[in-house]
Amino acid sequence: MTFREDERRRMIGIRDDVFRDPGGGVYDKLEREFVLKDSVLNLWDGIREDAVNYFTRNQIVWWGDVGNQASGHLLSSQIACLNHLYFVRQRKDVANAILRNIRSDIVEAMIVDDGFVEFEVVGYENHLGERSHTRGANSTSIDAVMVGMKPDGRNILVMIEWKYTEDYSSKNKYTPTRAKIYDRLLTEPDCPIHSQSLESLYYYPFYQLMRQTLLGWKMVQSLEYNCDEYIHLHVIPSKNKELKERVTSPDLIGETISEAWKSVLREPERYHVISPEEFLLPINGCLDTSAIFTYLNRRYWG
Repeated sequence: MTFREDERRRMIGIRDDVFRDPGGGVYDKLEREFVLKDSVLNLWDGIREDAVNYFTRNQIVWWGDVGNQASGHLLSSQIACLNHLYFVRQRKDVANAILRNIRSDIVEAMIVDDGFVEFEVVGYENHLGERSHTRGANSTSIDAVMVGMKPDGRNILVMIEWKYTEDYSSKNKYTPTRAKIYDRLLTEPDCPIHSQSLESLYYYPFYQLMRQTLLGWKMVQSLEYNCDEYIHLHVIPSKNKELKERVTSPDLIGETISEAWKSVLREPERYHVISPEEFLLPINGCLDTSAIFTYLNRRYWG
């Protein structure tokens, strides 16, 4: 049984108790046991109202083609990202602990919009020249961004891509339309990605990692958030071996997603795979975090 199948079964098992919802919400035009009827219950009650307001005022598109509302799909990685990170927006002590664990030379967390975490980030400008520049849909976006100040006064951009039960087939996404957009960037002399075969980069999840790397590179070139470098974090549950231990692109070298992606990066130390528990472990010593840890343990880490 795959991690996704295990999690789907586990979510159905705790659904009535944790969410007080009978399931049977609609996904892909069918009623599903693992989709909540009242979709907003998919968000932790400590962030629920504020997170919905944040998406509305920033005109961010929710995942899942559900209109202007959060998805009720219990395996949504967008919802998982919000449930883990949204509370950090107003907690500088927590943001400091997380960032200093990522880079020991970070002095402090910096405000990125009106909090310490910004979601569905596409950059101030359409750096990649894509046809759309919409947060959350139809353009390259980063699930979450944090910014830390370094001793020299400049900042580092921390890009966070959040996964839950995703896995991917070996399907080539290379098309002339996509090549026209990204190949010109991939062949720039200072591009952070190098590969003997550009087409090898057009397989999910590497196609997504490629676009996010290009976006982070261009954001830093433009000194967005006063950042002059970036780190790219891939948050993946440790049990999701279907994602972590499968290399979908036939021409990338490595036995894991981490090895394969680092093999095409000029600075592989800028990319890290980390589990959600490892990511939040540094905040164990912070005050008033027991409620969120209890929720995350029951909902995701159990």
